[in-house]
Amino acid sequence: MTREAIDYGQFEAGRDVNYWTLDRTLQYEARRTYPDEEFAWAEPRLEAFGDVVGSTIADNADRIDRHGPELHTYDQHGEVRNEVEYHPAQDENERISYEKFGLTHDAFHAPPGRDEPLGLTHTLTQQALLSYADPGFVCPVSMTTGVALVLDEFDDGSLDGYFDRLTSRDADEHIEGAMFLTEKQGGSDVGANETVAEEAPDGSYRLTGEKWFCSNIDAQGALALARRPDAPDGTAGLSLFLVPHTKPGGMVNDALFRRLKDKLGTISVPTGEIEFRGAEAFLVGEPENGFRQMTEMLNFERLSNATAAVGIMGRALLESKVRAANREAFGEVIQDYPLMRRDLVDMAVDYEAAAAFTFDGARVLDRYRREGRETEAGERAFKLVRALVPVAKHVTARMAVETASYACEVLGGNGYVREFVTPRLLRDAQVLPIWEGTSNVLSLDLLRALDREDAHEALLPAIRANLDAAEHPCLDEPTAAIEDAFAGLQESLVHLAGADGEYAQLHAKKLANYVFDVYTAALLVKEAQERIDSADDARKALVAKRFVDTRLCEPDARGITSDERFSIGQFDAVVRYASVEPATLVESAPADD
Repeated sequence: MTREAIDYGQFEAGRDVNYWTLDRTLQYEARRTYPDEEFAWAEPRLEAFGDVVGSTIADNADRIDRHGPELHTYDQHGEVRNEVEYHPAQDENERISYEKFGLTHDAFHAPPGRDEPLGLTHTLTQQALLSYADPGFVCPVSMTTGVALVLDEFDDGSLDGYFDRLTSRDADEHIEGAMFLTEKQGGSDVGANETVAEEAPDGSYRLTGEKWFCSNIDAQGALALARRPDAPDGTAGLSLFLVPHTKPGGMVNDALFRRLKDKLGTISVPTGEIEFRGAEAFLVGEPENGFRQMTEMLNFERLSNATAAVGIMGRALLESKVRAANREAFGEVIQDYPLMRRDLVDMAVDYEAAAAFTFDGARVLDRYRREGRETEAGERAFKLVRALVPVAKHVTARMAVETASYACEVLGGNGYVREFVTPRLLRDAQVLPIWEGTSNVLSLDLLRALDREDAHEALLPAIRANLDAAEHPCLDEPTAAIEDAFAGLQESLVHLAGADGEYAQLHAKKLANYVFDVYTAALLVKEAQERIDSADDARKALVAKRFVDTRLCEPDARGITSDERFSIGQFDAVVRYASVEPATLVESAPADD
């Protein structure tokens, strides 16, 4: 099926448009990673959600960013109140997201028109669309899903009331979740946690201690780690607790919200400091098993962080395309100039790479969730999740910052003015490398996954299978380059496995980037083959070639002497989604003498 190129000159900005219908990359990744029957149900709903996010939610997000939440710690009598006041537009966004589109419901309960829940891929696709407008709001949406995942997996039923409200489609019944890990003295060192949990006569607990960076501070369903008396030091001694904002009887819990952080971005989600003063809490799962249980949520949150990066990149790219198609300079629209074409092509290729890797991670996470670790397929999925998730979060977060930054530049002076969306995209993107683990923490997590959980046993076969799927002659050149890089990656893994810990840590971040580049390149050529087979369209092959050329190849003289003009000749295909006949990418064989 031939698709016409999108004329971005018809739009004034990336607003009052349907983010789903304009994002053919996201459409493709969803179609590829959803089970067929789930996608058939979801597609019209994703289109409807893309429409409302591109209008109502986007408008509300701008208002909320200018008038962020305000904390009222005390009432007029000096009693602790711990109330967060929101702009009224936040309530509308929540009702649209939670009630009409079931963002935290549909992965746990059958939505209207279905007999079964959907996979987390659907949840993450919705979050990517929502991040086009407000990545800050995606934080509580994601954490609410994450808390529900933990309760669904580990709770014995005693907290069903919280689970039901976290996953409710009724906005008046719905509550949000949160994850309070960070303490001032510990930061990423969660094992340094000093919060204490004392058991009460009724079997509940009382938490005492401080939490330093609490996003969605007033969540009614927050999870926190604390140490019971006589429990071991480090992460092995931590238990997991649900700490409500208000007690079951309706009284404000025994905590003090000291202040909200004055953050650079993600203004829509209130982040603050909490001092627990004997706060009522409820044990989740087995005691002294809290950190392992929390990692179930953390894996999802890190992948959610990556989908937020995808959404920010998608919006930044859209704003750049529209601007470049409309802005005239020196007698031509700027998208016609070679340098701008090159920049937009490379932004588009980065976006496709981030989306492909992230949604492959979502696909594998869903497989692990369905299978569990009891089956061979489930164990293989678990190992692949452990390899992909930290890499996805690490790499896409940095890509989002770079893409949002350059989008400001494409818009010129307007791109630095708050009346336009690009400054907010940049401010919101900057938290992505920090939330849920910094780049260093995530790179070290990859080393642990390879060393302790043999994640390479699933990672390397997955790359091999993707490479083996590429058969069309137009893919021969990029596939050969990927084969060389794949051999280099395997050599690197063997070398680091035999190296001392200090040396392995020194190269951990380089390894994480290497895994992303090789895995993504192999995935893109597989996608290119699928697109050729299904639609006789080689556009994705061009994307794969450009990614390989820029990530895996080192041309002489930095490519300046190569006479390469890819970005000029393939602009319409890569940036504007025009179809390409596969035969046009295969060089004619020389005639026989």
